[in-house]
Amino acid sequence: MGGHWRIRVDLLTGSLLVAITCLVILHEWHIAAWMAPAKPVLVVLLIVLLAAQVRLSRKAFVAVALGLTLALAARTADWQGAALEGLRSAAFIAAFFSALSTLRTVAQTSPAVQAAGRFLSGQRPGRRYAALTVGGQGFALLLNYGALQLLGGLALANAGAEPDAEVRGHRIRRMLLAIQRAFVSTLPWSPLSFAMAISISVVPGATWAQALGPGLVSSALLAGLGWGLDTAFKPRLRAVPQRQEPEGSWALMLPLLGLLAVLVVSVGTLSALSDVRIVGLVVAIVPVIALVWMVIQHRADRPLRSAARRTGDYVVRELPGYRGELTLLMMAGYIGTVGSALLAPLMQRVGWDLSVLPPWVILVSFVWLIPLAGQLGMNPILAVTLIAPLIPSAESLGVAPSAIVLALSSGWALSGASSPFTATTLLIGSFAGIGALRVGWVWNGLYTLLCAVALSVWVVLFAFVL
Repeated sequence: MGGHWRIRVDLLTGSLLVAITCLVILHEWHIAAWMAPAKPVLVVLLIVLLAAQVRLSRKAFVAVALGLTLALAARTADWQGAALEGLRSAAFIAAFFSALSTLRTVAQTSPAVQAAGRFLSGQRPGRRYAALTVGGQGFALLLNYGALQLLGGLALANAGAEPDAEVRGHRIRRMLLAIQRAFVSTLPWSPLSFAMAISISVVPGATWAQALGPGLVSSALLAGLGWGLDTAFKPRLRAVPQRQEPEGSWALMLPLLGLLAVLVVSVGTLSALSDVRIVGLVVAIVPVIALVWMVIQHRADRPLRSAARRTGDYVVRELPGYRGELTLLMMAGYIGTVGSALLAPLMQRVGWDLSVLPPWVILVSFVWLIPLAGQLGMNPILAVTLIAPLIPSAESLGVAPSAIVLALSSGWALSGASSPFTATTLLIGSFAGIGALRVGWVWNGLYTLLCAVALSVWVVLFAFVL
């Protein structure tokens, strides 16, 4: 009986996620507006279903969301509007996560991706960090957090072949840091990152095309400073490590580059030809690319039937398996939105007016406040959705909307490197066999401080000089 109940619950969970994703796509593409009222209803049903399955720490987020909603209803007559906006934010997050997970699912079973990962992790020490930093960005685009899992596992396998314990320990630390920093360096520009998707959606007038250029500079700073620190503090070893050339050549990266090219060209072309937001394009395009890739993977074994079977497994088994992550992310978006609606009137009553601050102070504060909030356990989604509605408009600050997006996404990336509560530090800590606090504060402490200073300077230069 228990097994049958679990199957039914997983089927309902997956079906609700697929339905919500479809409704978000229809909304983003301005199709079938009459179906919009169904979206918040399905989100509420999904949250209730997820809350019954997740552990206590995740239930706490649902309880906080409910408490904030009750507090908002007691203080504001028009509380339904803020609550609906929070549910829309939760729906978008669920759809974005579900869409990106399709690509991760297919990539993780690709022999070409596995071979490319082994090639990167097998590079000689002199060029391994740089290879993992550059190549890891491509993996991060395709697999999102799955890049940390795939490359982290390959890094441990590579280091495990080293007999000297001292060399092995240094190799694990340097490889894992290269992988983590490659991942966070994609956050300020990648159209597939939550950092860009959420930041663009909460800043009026912001577009991905405008934020891409400055975001790439932030990415270069994050990656470059990581490589510089690794080079400057290269460990002095008592023993000479074994040096082996990796199997294969850089040609193994071509399938990865080809897939990225298809993704970028598809998103860029449709963005130029339509008025659909970049996030709306991503949610629709990524599952299609994943499905085509799945068919190609099974081209020798009844491709259509195999793809249909894997799609069913994804909806019924894999998607429900992310129940904990989905609850956290959806509730973070909802809590930030509703919490901001409560906080704004409170700030007015106590006389806090952010518009009296110098605009450069406001922008630079985001670079520092978001990672600081991460040290207290605040998810970047929650921090950004809470802060963004309180920000004076870009016009009143005298800057372009992309400058605000740049500041928010830069702070988000630093939170990913330093917060002991984010998935990046938790995953890296689990691979290294140490606590996430040590990863964030010891391994990445100096890196985070240097990047925060560099990014603060870059944000001011972009906003007021360039």
